[in-house]
Amino acid sequence: MALTRGNFLGYEFDRMVILFSMVDGQREVPCAISTSAIDGLESQARIKPNEREAQFMRLRDRIEDCASRKFVAMEFEGTPPGIILRSIDFRNSA
Repeated sequence: MALTRGNFLGYEFDRMVILFSMVDGQREVPCAISTSAIDGLESQARIKPNEREAQFMRLRDRIEDCASRKFVAMEFEGTPPGIILRSIDFRNSA
């Protein structure tokens, strides 16, 4: 089953990640993208914390496509298992 869009959960300054979710049937899959990865997607730097949600929304389709590919490849990390997106995950997905 393909993942579907979940929710934007917020920006976690201490870990420098944006948290969001995807949905697999009835199960919510926790996901995160590093701020360096999302900044690299639009060649931006110095995004303010209160601008992170708008940045995520602008790039949401690309981010969720990448998360779906990692889900299909079963590239889970952490406890509970989730999807972590880093800059390297976007190198071949232009």
